Amino acid sequence: MKRRHFLKRFVYSLVVIIGASLPYGMSRLLAPATRSDRNKYLRPPGALADDAAFIKACIGCGACGEVCPPRCIEFYQRSGGSQVNTPFINPEDKGCILCGYCMEVCPTNALTVTPRNEISMGIAQIDRSACYPWVDRGVCGACVSVCPLGETAIGFDFANFYRPVVQKGCVGCGLCVEVCPEPSLPIRIVEMSGSTVTPHRI
Repeated sequence: MKRRHFLKRFVYSLVVIIGASLPYGMSRLLAPATRSDRNKYLRPPGALADDAAFIKACIGCGACGEVCPPRCIEFYQRSGGSQVNTPFINPEDKGCILCGYCMEVCPTNALTVTPRNEISMGIAQIDRSACYPWVDRGVCGACVSVCPLGETAIGFDFANFYRPVVQKGCVGCGLCVEVCPEPSLPIRIVEMSGSTVTPHRI
């Protein structure tokens, strides 16, 4: 009798678990995948370097977005394909302040606690054919003044009329993109292996 009761409870629990996970699984299957512009869709700090591994590890709980002070973390929705409910940051809307809360609250290894100067979201790249100081339209410096890592990430080239130059310490938080006053956004975040200056436009 006890065995039958145990089996009934076990089957019931199994059905509940499967039923609860169906909406999440179905949302990923039903949402069509679209190509993402890497410059507008950065993974949060501490994300696994391999995006496929990140997508697999992320359970879409949304905790990272809940604790984010500037609310810069968004989530893929209907156009995300297998990425549905996974977090991203669009620096054109809001950059990351590198507070680290999202890494601390993540229940999986999708985001792991990483020192600020070791975060690898990308690196800033400046298009010198459009950046105000580089085309002699005045001194700007918005990108330099907002950077949370200071001159180790971006600073002025004093020998070149105070023009902004990205340094190797940049981790790709995107705050410089958010504050850039030039409508064409001549600063953007690219892969860590990319150049800090837009190729063929130096």
